[in-house]
Amino acid sequence: MIQPNSMFSQLLSVISRNEFNSTVRELKVDKYSKGFDSWDHFVSMLFCHLADAKSLREISYGLQSCVGKLNHLGMKQAPKRSTLSYANKNRSWELFERIFYQLLERCSSAAPGKKRKFRFKNELLSLDASNIEMCLSVFDWAKYRKTKGAIKLHTLLDHNGYLPRYIRITDGKTHEINIAHEIKLPAGSIVAMDRGYTDYGLFEKWDQKGIYFVIRLKANAQYEIVRQEECPKNRNIVKNQIIRIKGVSKELRMIEVFDKDKLEWIQIITNKTDFGPSTISAIYKDRWGIETFFRTLKQNFHIKTFVGTSANAVMIQIWTALISMLLVQYLRFLSKFSWSMSNLVVLFRMNMFTYKNLWIWINDPFEIPPEPDGPIQLFLPGLGLGQHNSQSQTV
Repeated sequence: MIQPNSMFSQLLSVISRNEFNSTVRELKVDKYSKGFDSWDHFVSMLFCHLADAKSLREISYGLQSCVGKLNHLGMKQAPKRSTLSYANKNRSWELFERIFYQLLERCSSAAPGKKRKFRFKNELLSLDASNIEMCLSVFDWAKYRKTKGAIKLHTLLDHNGYLPRYIRITDGKTHEINIAHEIKLPAGSIVAMDRGYTDYGLFEKWDQKGIYFVIRLKANAQYEIVRQEECPKNRNIVKNQIIRIKGVSKELRMIEVFDKDKLEWIQIITNKTDFGPSTISAIYKDRWGIETFFRTLKQNFHIKTFVGTSANAVMIQIWTALISMLLVQYLRFLSKFSWSMSNLVVLFRMNMFTYKNLWIWINDPFEIPPEPDGPIQLFLPGLGLGQHNSQSQTV
């Protein structure tokens, strides 16, 4: 049965229009809009990411070519380039941030059915930041270095579904530690980090609140060995020690493990001393999930090239990229098909304006359509329907 709406329209139904409109009224972002409201703006920017539109022209022309289908998306008409440019510059990016967190709540509810990697019940999180480099002569507000511009995407990733729990976008100069001090973490959670987050004062504060950390030890760290403990029968782990670091009151467990990717021995410390060295090693290894998150975001959605140059336009594009990623991830959670993120993005892009049932398609994307009943008559251009002459053919 042919669906009355396109797959793109069905995907948009995941977002509550009531919540969206309520947020628009609360933030008063449509107060001075004339014909191009926040929903039209939102759909246009999602089209930028999901349809791989690389410029304002491609967004405008791409939507104009879908005449007759825009009303299914809740849009009145395709925006002109100047209209979309003005909206990106002047409509507050905070609206899209709010929509992201509203959608995240729904997407997270679909994730717990996934198989857990670890037996412990503690929440496992990763904390990291990634730079998005920008041309300083064009984006003169994106201060980073004398000759380079950049903004920084700070992310707290939940390993249950590998979804971002917290996102903060700052200029490139803001240090990760400053953001780490601001993040509120649940008691009992375990945070895996790279050694750039080393701050013993922060570790002391977390330990007092019952928050556990797993982090790589800095090469110049000063510590004393309290006792040696037995190593597991694992050739990758050669040291298992209880140590005391200068500046940290609590004893920590330190293991030395071989990193197969970098071909070097690394030292990992944690205040969760009741965990064995194999578990600590596996937790740190699973931190790679946040690196995968950044790579997936940059490779499949438009956050390395921008359709606007103002700070507000860039923020809108990043938040809508994150929303697009959540929508695709939500489809992955509901699907029984073994999708990779990149494959799902590409195939959805090819089919986004086809009239198929999205929720059936995600489970069987290569289903062969049923054979039509009876013969199909093909008519050449210029012939009226129903006119049968020597030029009409029957298949």
